[in-house]
Formats: sequence, structure tokens, C-alpha cells
Amino acid sequence: MFSWGKGRMKVNLGELKDERESLASFLRTTLKAEVTSQENNVLVNSEKSSPQELQRLVNKFIYHRKLNNKYWTSLEGGTVKINNFKAAKNEKPKKKGITPATIKHGW
Repeated sequence: MFSWGKGRMKVNLGELKDERESLASFLRTTLKAEVTSQENNVLVNSEKSSPQELQRLVNKFIYHRKLNNKYWTSLEGGTVKINNFKAAKNEKPKKKGITPATIKHGW
């Protein structure tokens, strides 16, 4: 475990728990910083990086894993939070069938 200094940041994984180790490895190699993972969080200690840079890298990780249609990130202070898209519950399914003709015939 590392001591928390000025450049401490956290990534809250939300429902993306099974990608914790691969995200930590990606951030460790990309940022060349000290990165640890615990429970539902990835902790980053980097003096050179900003929270915005960390959010950009987490977005890049999500994109390369082809998870960007399910997950998005938000920045809250020094914490990058991974959220998932929720489907609208009141949305009615579209009817499948033949659409009526809308062309008026003039004959």
C-alpha cells in the first residue's frame, strides 16, 4: 500500500468489478504511476496526472474493451466514477409489421 499524498485519485468501478485488475494494469503501464486495487476501487497515486487525464484514460480503456455502449464515466472531485446506462422502463416496444403507404395517388 502506498501513502496518500497530493496526487491521489480514485476510480470507482461500479458494476464493472470484473475488469478491476486489467484496468489497474492498464493505468499502471500508461501513467507509469503507483496503482493499487481494492474491492470496488482502483487507487492511483500520481503527481504528474490530473483527474481529467485519469478520466480520459478510463474512457479509453472502456472504449478499447468495447464497453462504451454499456458504461460511461463521470468526474466527481478526484474520483472517476464508472456508471452504466440504464434502459428506459416506460418505453414501449416498437411494433413490427408493415407500415401503411403514405403516398396519395392522384388517379
